[in-house]
Amino acid sequence: MSPKSVLLWTMQAALFWLVLFVPQLVVFLLVDEPPTWELVLLIATLVVGIVHTAVEPSWRYRVHRWETTPDAVYTLSGWLNQEWRVAPVSRIQTIDTKRGPFQQMLGLSTVTVTTASAAGPVEIEGLEHEVAQRLVVELTNTTQATPGDAT
Repeated sequence: MSPKSVLLWTMQAALFWLVLFVPQLVVFLLVDEPPTWELVLLIATLVVGIVHTAVEPSWRYRVHRWETTPDAVYTLSGWLNQEWRVAPVSRIQTIDTKRGPFQQMLGLSTVTVTTASAAGPVEIEGLEHEVAQRLVVELTNTTQATPGDAT
């Protein structure tokens, strides 16, 4: 994990809470005599948003881990609900890289390893873009050298 992933998750959390807070603030300011519950909701949104934005990114960074071996891809992710995933290389179907606008700005990428699992793909978030590119090449070569049909 790149330390820049903390900034990425902070930006994402702040944007989420701003999208919730700003409309509430606009309504509160436009109403002549807003009810007390609107003020309470506005303050609650602000407080929860600040706490979430301050705590969640660094907590996630402490938890998130990943590793690849010739046999499997291992990931640990989450912050409140933590998930440990193991994807055997013989089950890998596709390997993708994605980069959202914030990730591009910070030089980060997410590698998605799709397997024949009902649990869905394994995602490795917060990687430096160069690391992600090397990981995709490594996993592709390992997958090609592994017998099996990924089903």
